[in-house]
Amino acid sequence: MTVLSSLRQDELDESVRSSYFNLPALDVSLAFPQATPASQFPPCVSDYYQLDDLLTSEERVVRMKVRECMEKEIAPIMTKYWEKAEFPFHVVPKFGALRISGGTIKGYGCPGLSITAAAIGLAEVARVDASCSTFILVHSSLAMLTIALCGSEAHKQKYLPSLAQLTSIGCWALTEPDYGSDASALRTTATKVEGGWILEGQKRWIGNSTFADVLVIFARNTTTNQINGYIVKKNAPGLTATKIENKIGLRMVQNGDILLKKVFVPDEDRLPGVNSFKDTSKVLAVSRVMVSWQPIGISMGVYDMCHRYLMERKQFGAPLAAFQLNQQKLVQMLGNVQAMTLVGWRLCKLYEMGTMTPGQASLAKAWISSKARETLSLGRELLGGNGTVTDFLIAKAFCDLEPIYTYEGTYDINTLVTGREITGIASFKPALSAQRSRL
Repeated sequence: MTVLSSLRQDELDESVRSSYFNLPALDVSLAFPQATPASQFPPCVSDYYQLDDLLTSEERVVRMKVRECMEKEIAPIMTKYWEKAEFPFHVVPKFGALRISGGTIKGYGCPGLSITAAAIGLAEVARVDASCSTFILVHSSLAMLTIALCGSEAHKQKYLPSLAQLTSIGCWALTEPDYGSDASALRTTATKVEGGWILEGQKRWIGNSTFADVLVIFARNTTTNQINGYIVKKNAPGLTATKIENKIGLRMVQNGDILLKKVFVPDEDRLPGVNSFKDTSKVLAVSRVMVSWQPIGISMGVYDMCHRYLMERKQFGAPLAAFQLNQQKLVQMLGNVQAMTLVGWRLCKLYEMGTMTPGQASLAKAWISSKARETLSLGRELLGGNGTVTDFLIAKAFCDLEPIYTYEGTYDINTLVTGREITGIASFKPALSAQRSRL
């Protein structure tokens, strides 16, 4: 190809380019006919130890209806929306029809599921698409649950029914640009004025924030210096939320930067159950259980995809499944899925019995997401070049897992939560220089 040095590459005359330069890409089924793409999602073959038998009939019903919806409605479109970093709003009513929004919340139009059923449902969403599972997690296990656990009776009656139906969408704003793992030190302020509060500050990484109807905002009460919770409605004067661009993972999730400039919140929209940062623990205990099931679901989908691919793809005159190294990797992935599922299931049972500790939830989230990383790395190897394109799920899932590995407590922070519980020693902050050993 002739390159004219006086012009930028994208300004070259059309006559210099090949006649096929601007042709659209071949459909993957034509470009690579030897294996089926993820748009036709593979059957679930990851339950090797028949762990489905541990579920109640209600939990199995939830699993199957979510699985059917995701394979039929989301799998054919997810790659297109992921590549464009756009959310498929037209599927929201279909999610609403599943009756999983609101999870464990009872009454107010919510399904009142067991936490196991809610977790299984989220895993089935993540099995096909992690972005959609994060959309539901933020809406249901953070925004809705905060209103259910910390809101007034009036809040519950006003907001939960439409949120349960997904005719309105919620988001949950805790993280700030300067305070992620150290969220308890957040700077957004709430100042008492006549008839309400004035919120000032900034939030970052807030999922669903650019289109949420109901925003649950955490801010520091300037009178008590404690963290309080507030409900802010879409388009409130002084409120803006802009999309964070250039993400490599969960690209369909609309994470946003929220700016609060003298946003007035009436007294009736302060959450009475949030009077300190510790009050958020009631919500985070549930959400950490739920987020532990996202890597389980992602790993299930990746295993299913790899299993089918190895059976279909041939090299050296034989299916890839016939090679010993590939079988070893596939079995290692399968073993990981069994172990991850059992840990997630046991965590749900501990929660249902009322005996789950923060350390147990943190260990599950840290360990499961770490094993999922290993599982997806093996899947990436098994698919070779096709493991680097989103058409065959693995590359997309590989990228989507990274933010999940980090949010709801990084791997390191979660290990420190468990470490504090088993040793009685908190080690989150470095020792002060004045206390440094002379050695």
